[in-house]
Amino acid sequence: MSVPDFAARPQLSEDVARYVRNRIFDGTYSAGEYVRLDQLAAELGISVTPVREALFELRSEGLLAQQPRRGFVVLPVTKRDLADVAHLQAHVGGELAARAAANIDDAQLQELEHIQSQLEEAYAGNDIERTVRLNHEFHRAINVAAESPKLAQMMSQITRYAPESVFPVIAGWPDQSIKDHRRVLAALAKHDGESARRAMSDHLAAGAAPLIDHLTEHGVVEPG
Repeated sequence: MSVPDFAARPQLSEDVARYVRNRIFDGTYSAGEYVRLDQLAAELGISVTPVREALFELRSEGLLAQQPRRGFVVLPVTKRDLADVAHLQAHVGGELAARAAANIDDAQLQELEHIQSQLEEAYAGNDIERTVRLNHEFHRAINVAAESPKLAQMMSQITRYAPESVFPVIAGWPDQSIKDHRRVLAALAKHDGESARRAMSDHLAAGAAPLIDHLTEHGVVEPG
C-alpha cells in the first residue's frame, strides 16, 4: 500500500485512523501486532499528536487495545463482529432509504444516477480508490435525502467499522453491487418506501458473507 500525502491534509487524525483501519482489514497489520506511535508518525511524515488521536479512536472502535508501556496492539477481527456490523447497516440503512424515497426530488435522483454511472465506470476500470469514494457518495446522497440527520450520523458511525476499501476486490461483488444499486434507484424513483427499504437492507446484508469469506481467505479473520 502506498503512503498518501498526509502532511497536506487538514483532518489528519481521521485520515490516519482510516489508513490504519485499512491496513488491519487488508492484513498488513495482523492480530497481535503492535502499531508503534513514533514509527507510524515517521512513516507518514507527521507529528505524533494526530497519530495518537487516531490510535485512541481505533481503540474506542475495538480494533486496537492499549497495553501499558507497550503501546497499541491489533485485536482480532471476528466473524461475529463483521456480521453484526452488516446487520446494523442493513437495518439503519434500510430505514434511511425508506425515508429518502418519500423526500427525494428530481434533482437528487439525477445526481444519484450520475454518481451510479461514474461508479460503474470506476468498477469497469478497476479504479479501487475512485470506486470506494463514489460508493460512499452514493450512499451518503441517499442518507442526506432521508432528511434524518441523527439517523444518518448513526449510520456514519456504524460504517466506520465496515472495511469499505475491501469490497471492490471481492470476487463477484462489483456486479452484485451494481445490480443492488439499480434496484435501490428504481425504488427511489417510484417513491416506494418499502421497496427502497428492502432493496437497501438486502444490499447491505448481502455483503457480510462474501466479506467474511474474503477476509478469512486473506488471514484477517480466523477460520472456524
